Amino acid sequence: MITIEIHKIENQYSGFLSSGHAGYADDGYDIICAAVSVLTVNTINSIETFTGDPFSVRQEDGLVELVLEGTVSEKTSLLLDSMILGLQEIQNSYGNEYIELIFKEV
Repeated sequence: MITIEIHKIENQYSGFLSSGHAGYADDGYDIICAAVSVLTVNTINSIETFTGDPFSVRQEDGLVELVLEGTVSEKTSLLLDSMILGLQEIQNSYGNEYIELIFKEV
């Protein structure tokens, strides 16, 4: 199962942590893992390209973590909202046994 924690501090995004594997299909053929990877990595790339918001990233096998530093712009919030919408659509289409979204105040 892929678990994605969306982190907020005082109702402002502070980052996310995506970990695990969906287990929907064999490695290299798992469309849920591929979709989650595209959404999370594209969101990070978009924040870097289209905003000036500082952040750090950690990527390992089966793990992507974004930590936002300081005040988050409206653009970054919108990009994260878009990522969450995509993740929720995956969850709605394929079920809770493959992907779990957790919203966490940190």
